[in-house]
Amino acid sequence: MSALPPRGHVHLIAVCGVGMASLAGLLKSQGYRVTGSDQNVYPPMSTFLAELGIEVLSGYKEERLDDKPDLVVIGNAVSRDNPEVQATLRLAVAHLSFPQALGEFLIGSKRSLVVAGTHGKTTTSSLMAWVLAKAGRQPSFFIGGMPANFGGGLSNGNGDWVVLEGDEYDSAFFDKGPKFLHYRPEKVILTSVEFDHADIYRDLAHLKEAFRRLVELVPASGTLLACNDYAAAKEAASHARCRVSFYGCGEPRGWEARNVRAEGGASWFEPFDFAQDRPYYEGRAESAVKIALMGKHNVSNALAVYATARELGIDHRSIGDAMATFQGVKRRQEFKGEIRGITVLDDFAHHPTAVRETIEAVKAAYPARRIWAVFEPRSNTSRRRIFAREFPQALACADRVVIAGLYQPDKIPIEERLQPEEVAQEINRLSDDGRAVFVEKADEIAQYVSASAKTGDMILVMSNGGFDGVQEKILKLLERKTT
Repeated sequence: MSALPPRGHVHLIAVCGVGMASLAGLLKSQGYRVTGSDQNVYPPMSTFLAELGIEVLSGYKEERLDDKPDLVVIGNAVSRDNPEVQATLRLAVAHLSFPQALGEFLIGSKRSLVVAGTHGKTTTSSLMAWVLAKAGRQPSFFIGGMPANFGGGLSNGNGDWVVLEGDEYDSAFFDKGPKFLHYRPEKVILTSVEFDHADIYRDLAHLKEAFRRLVELVPASGTLLACNDYAAAKEAASHARCRVSFYGCGEPRGWEARNVRAEGGASWFEPFDFAQDRPYYEGRAESAVKIALMGKHNVSNALAVYATARELGIDHRSIGDAMATFQGVKRRQEFKGEIRGITVLDDFAHHPTAVRETIEAVKAAYPARRIWAVFEPRSNTSRRRIFAREFPQALACADRVVIAGLYQPDKIPIEERLQPEEVAQEINRLSDDGRAVFVEKADEIAQYVSASAKTGDMILVMSNGGFDGVQEKILKLLERKTT
């Protein structure tokens, strides 16, 4: 697109999304006049935008475009029949999708490091940005979550590199390609490839095609680091024209995490570079890297960051210092509170692989405690029967299981819907101890869990949405029991 005039007017449709709100802040900091609209204007995003001095209008109205802004940025959840979209098209106002706008206003001429994959990309990109920041590299970044070490999910630094969480979801109603195709990657970390996003991808083959296109964007002078634990990730990597290396426990061997151990909420590992057949650290006394995250999957995420940071010339000690001070990402194993020795954790897990790995991570970190899995089928994939076999196997890893009703079940055809009652029944068949129950609504779940939990229990709540505030409801009811 042509350059915006100085202090030009940018209007964002669906501005209250985490990414869009961060983009609004970036544009404001660059001197543009920024307005936005959204159907649901409420904290924390409304507060965040108000503090930045950005005007947010509730609801969508055609007349919002009467003054004809210089540019409109359209969120990917917005449809063509949106009144403001209709006005944008009728008035021939220049418009971009969110990822196109990132390319224009954040990436620019910077060097792009994209973290992509079905699982782990938010944590991995957050950790990558933090390692670069602690090493004094002043990175820019965009992350589709809220990293606790930063004030938000987007920053425009003065350094050469921009770290981007590469989302495979589509870009906008007028651009059905994956967001990450707009990020001009020089380096890619590919954490995993499994089927997801059943609302836009027909099957695994269709999804793999998206990742293949990403890999093919990396220039011959760039690099790809792929996890060898996923066959589909290795298949995507085979299409690269750049140098490819691997990490994980599979083949072909590359970077490995050795002597892994867990204690409480932290993990330790020793990075080993199989290509050079030696540990990659300075001095055996400092060999272990500590990361304040639970689970083998997070050790794998940290290993990918370690390997990339070493490639960028960051020394072992600096990487270790950064990882030891990484505070994680909101809604990823996030501690919500503890009352009467009962701990409530919140996690974004919604794919059976992520559900299983998250439960196993908490169990390994706290082997003496009883683990509850409270799961809401909320994503477009988890509400369908696609993983009807896999969810019971994953959830059965917990000691107690509560499955909620589907979020907005009417949005899924009846014949395609997952049946939560059947998932609970299958868990009980697998475990033969009645550990699983179906409880439809959040209020009822909070009542059930608070009444049944005992001192020492850990309540792991998993959903990719708000789950009607069930985490806070459980804590409030537990608090009432003590008074």
